[in-house]
Amino acid sequence: MRGLLSKAYAKARFARIDWTRNDPAVKPGDPYPFQGGANPFADLLAGWSVVPAPDSLERSGGQDRRATHSPPQVSDSAFHAQFRAGTTSIQAADSAGWVVSITPSGGWVPAVIAGRTGIGLSQRAQSFVTRPEDGPYNVIEPGKRPRVTLTPTLALKGGLPFLSFAVQGGDSQDQNLLQFFLNIVEFGMTPQQAAEAANINSEQMRSSFGAHEARPGHLLLASSTPDSVRGRLKRMGYALEFEERTSGPINAVLFDRDHGTMWGASSHHGEDYGVAW
Repeated sequence: MRGLLSKAYAKARFARIDWTRNDPAVKPGDPYPFQGGANPFADLLAGWSVVPAPDSLERSGGQDRRATHSPPQVSDSAFHAQFRAGTTSIQAADSAGWVVSITPSGGWVPAVIAGRTGIGLSQRAQSFVTRPEDGPYNVIEPGKRPRVTLTPTLALKGGLPFLSFAVQGGDSQDQNLLQFFLNIVEFGMTPQQAAEAANINSEQMRSSFGAHEARPGHLLLASSTPDSVRGRLKRMGYALEFEERTSGPINAVLFDRDHGTMWGASSHHGEDYGVAW
């Protein structure tokens, strides 16, 4: 963890970015040398390869949008209804300074009970893998935590809560929330502007669901993306898809400590809304 979060490792990974063309063969880095250690999984890393998703598996229904298992035969409108109803994000704060960010998901249909333990196993178990070569840290075995897409987030500033935010939408959550955060801290948007802003979704990484496949170079963009940007991305080797809305509902609370106020935000990408009293 120390190596993974080090500034030196981040700079080393940054230096490998090709700013002119997408690299479909990119693979995980090696943070161990950045904490004075040796990678115990060097052989697995050397053999890492992309698991391509066949065109027939480009999209599936269910609660998480970027899943790549065999899709049920549902209409496009039914798919979107299922996707936007699957996960929930809740941001709550009060005048005493308490704040929580919660993203409930992984419901109980379908689900099984582990023997006679009474412990329910939801469909989130599909985020594990069974082969070390598919990610040794994520092999399902005792003592492990599952890889999950859920990303309820609290950003601190000066040791105090600055922004509470979350979104639903499978593997797009980390991507959408990073763009939302940068829209506020780097581009000066209000929380509501940032929640409604168009964003992008990459499928370069292996999916958390189904057969854990990847679609290197595939990008989901807002249909409002200008032709000039579309053309440049295509020349960089990207395959583009477009939708009017490119994320699940983003919800947030920002704390303006200079004025003693809270700013609420909820995007128009689902049935989410804000309440204040």
